[in-house]
Amino acid sequence: MSRVRSRWLPWSSRYAVLLLGGGLLFFSATPVAMAATGRGADCLDCHEKVVPGFNASFHAKIWGEDNDCDVCHGDTTKHIAGPAKETIVSFSKAGKRSAAELTEPCLGCHAGAATLIGWATGTHQKNDVPCTACHAIHQSRSTVKQPEVCFACHRDVRSDANKLSHHPMVEGKVKCSDCHVVHGTEAPHLLAAESTNQLCYKCHADKRGPFAWQHPPVEEDCLICHTPHGSRHETLLVEKVVSLCQNCHDDASHHDAAPYNAEAQSSADKRRFVGRACLECHHAIHGSANFRRSPLSR
Repeated sequence: MSRVRSRWLPWSSRYAVLLLGGGLLFFSATPVAMAATGRGADCLDCHEKVVPGFNASFHAKIWGEDNDCDVCHGDTTKHIAGPAKETIVSFSKAGKRSAAELTEPCLGCHAGAATLIGWATGTHQKNDVPCTACHAIHQSRSTVKQPEVCFACHRDVRSDANKLSHHPMVEGKVKCSDCHVVHGTEAPHLLAAESTNQLCYKCHADKRGPFAWQHPPVEEDCLICHTPHGSRHETLLVEKVVSLCQNCHDDASHHDAAPYNAEAQSSADKRRFVGRACLECHHAIHGSANFRRSPLSR
């Protein structure tokens, strides 16, 4: 944070003090303007289109009048003498800078932020994703637009999110950051919890139990039966109900092990192929307070 602090204006020039009724009244005495002084003034001749957006940015408000562009873009001397993306730290792809070079200026100020504790070991850092891939540094301070920004890279998730059964991400009711710590964490898949189950229980607390009869896959991992972003099957299931259940329950002493056995003639067998399949009888698939063998457990 030392670099941010060095950009604050002196106390005496930034605030004025009035005596009012025996008390002190503080007010800002210095208007914020981009590059009114400092080396940043040289950049305005060519980059005048950047000025309106930067004036409204969080960075401009923090630095006050001392808005030197070289704080983020490096030494501008060579760039002013010979304008080219190679002579300055350009955050565009055309600048051909490595992710580490683009991230370094940001970490110079933000390395101590609580949200960046896991950055060094996070998935995005390991995959060379710079801060500017998600954050617009010249715009007003705001959260990253989700899920659009995330979908730009995670196209498989975008596909799943538009399937018939999905978490309401595209509707704006669930954000990626509700489930993932985007800057990095020790949990797998950047999860915002120690495990998948603990994450799911934050919203689906009724599935936590405890139950008299526990369904083993539920205790182990929700992803055994459900896919998190979207599915073409109901309730985010990884496959249709009868096939999913018979991945484990293939005991022929209770039901025919072949789900599409042409020899199955009883009404009980046929009932498994319509409606909710196995769920017609076994309702409490996450856990039940009734006996294990009860066909009417709820």
